[in-house]
Amino acid sequence: MEHNIPLITTMAAGFGLALIFGFIAEKIKLPALIGYLCAGILLGPATPGFIADVELAAQLSEIGVMLLMFGVGLHFSLDDLLSVKKIALPGALVQMGLATLLGMGVAHWWGWSFGAGLVFGLSLSCASTVVLLKALEARGILESMNGRIAVGWLVVEDLVTVLVLVLLPPLAGVLGGTPVAELGSDPLWYTLGKTLLLVAVFIVVMLVAGRRMLPWMLMHVAKTGSRELFTLSVVAAAIGIAYGAAALFHVSFALGAFFAGMVMRESDLSHRAAEESLPLRDAFAVLFFVSVGMLFDPRVLVEQPLHVLVVVSIIVVSKTLAAAALVLILRYPLNTALTVAASLAQIGEFSFILAGLGVVLGLLPQEGMSLVLAGALISIALNPALFALIKPFKALVLRRSNLARKLEHREDPLAVLPMSTEHQFLKGQVVVVGYGRVGRRITHSLAERMIPFVVVEQNRERVEQIRAEGLVAVSGDSAEPDTLIQAHIADAAMLVITTPEPMNIERMIVLAKSLNPTVDVVIRTRSLDAADMFRKEGLGQVFFDEEEVARGMTGHILSRVSSRAVA
Repeated sequence: MEHNIPLITTMAAGFGLALIFGFIAEKIKLPALIGYLCAGILLGPATPGFIADVELAAQLSEIGVMLLMFGVGLHFSLDDLLSVKKIALPGALVQMGLATLLGMGVAHWWGWSFGAGLVFGLSLSCASTVVLLKALEARGILESMNGRIAVGWLVVEDLVTVLVLVLLPPLAGVLGGTPVAELGSDPLWYTLGKTLLLVAVFIVVMLVAGRRMLPWMLMHVAKTGSRELFTLSVVAAAIGIAYGAAALFHVSFALGAFFAGMVMRESDLSHRAAEESLPLRDAFAVLFFVSVGMLFDPRVLVEQPLHVLVVVSIIVVSKTLAAAALVLILRYPLNTALTVAASLAQIGEFSFILAGLGVVLGLLPQEGMSLVLAGALISIALNPALFALIKPFKALVLRRSNLARKLEHREDPLAVLPMSTEHQFLKGQVVVVGYGRVGRRITHSLAERMIPFVVVEQNRERVEQIRAEGLVAVSGDSAEPDTLIQAHIADAAMLVITTPEPMNIERMIVLAKSLNPTVDVVIRTRSLDAADMFRKEGLGQVFFDEEEVARGMTGHILSRVSSRAVA
């Protein structure tokens, strides 16, 4: 019996080839995303053999975009962004501006229109959230200060790109593209004003009504005890709000799904929502990258190798140098500059969405889409190598360059304790590493009992805030001897590590013990394996349980410090 099953055929071919090529990519130490894109290339009309249904693949990719952006919203933390705003906001805006100008410049050189150059440059300016998060997680630096800066930087890029996606359709006619029929022939100022007003109304509705209704809905669905109903509610909210945002407020699916995730994050069940929806998000994300690959014409690599080389140079070289220079200008160390630069030296899903919209609006030629895809494939493939080069490159430049040594160990007023620091904070004090939720609770309890402490925090903005509150703090990496010496660890009563996944924790404790063999050590961790290892090696008192960690650590610290004081 014959069936008309183009949807099933497209999904079966897409998932099957994505599995094969994703597996191959992982085996040769490349991101699986490269394999998904290659699978799409084989299924596309530019290569011989079976051709999947392009229109169905486009609709499946829209679902992928919704769920991808929903996931980004679920992980979006305004507090995390605000904690690095002084570096992430100017850094991202300047770096995006430079990359966009470079893209526009080469597009003009190739004879493209202004609108095509603008879309092309913007597509090259925004890095991939998926690639960045996976790269940071693989290296265990997602929770580090460098990781938070890179993620905050990328969040700013994402927000700017979402704004561009909203404004591009009403501006298409002015930029030389095809005007959107639904917008009519109204004056530009009216169209832009109406678009921004609708976006503003949608945001207000989500922040006022959505913040109450979505958590309330999740709570009541969770009380039924049905796992499938809970998963269904999460997916229905993501896709339903995205569709409703497009239908009622004329904003993109991406923006609607992003706000659905961001509002759902307010719920106490947000972690469960992220976990339950992850398999479906991953599956449709795969189809999104496969459908993007179907748009790629491999002939561009042979027919226009110089154009491809220029695109890759903008992404990998220009963006990297710009990001590194901006981080150094903002007085962060060389290691932070190299990490952020490597993190942003690639492009991904937002570039595809933006370039695809440019093609639909008649702004970007199909050649531009192929060049963006070629740049993404090559830059994502090179990204692991860039991360691997950070350590040897840093060692090389520190060994051979006086300027690099000055940049790594520059004079920073926040990295040293003021000369006016009272003696009680220099001997018998508690050194608290990290000033997050747990660190603030512990220091508050210490302050209430008049127990002196010094905070060590990598985030310079946080150190400024702590000192403004009249507390004692130093900025720096607690795994470096200079930072621990500035905190006067040699005369401290206790070292308290409150960051959930501290980098180089063993090195930190070994350094502290070498400077002060009698110092007590208290460690917080989110990893059960790490907790077992720390206990087995006798590195200190370990607290693991997420709910009671602040209370338990605080009680232990107060009792230990009090007993030492009595002794």
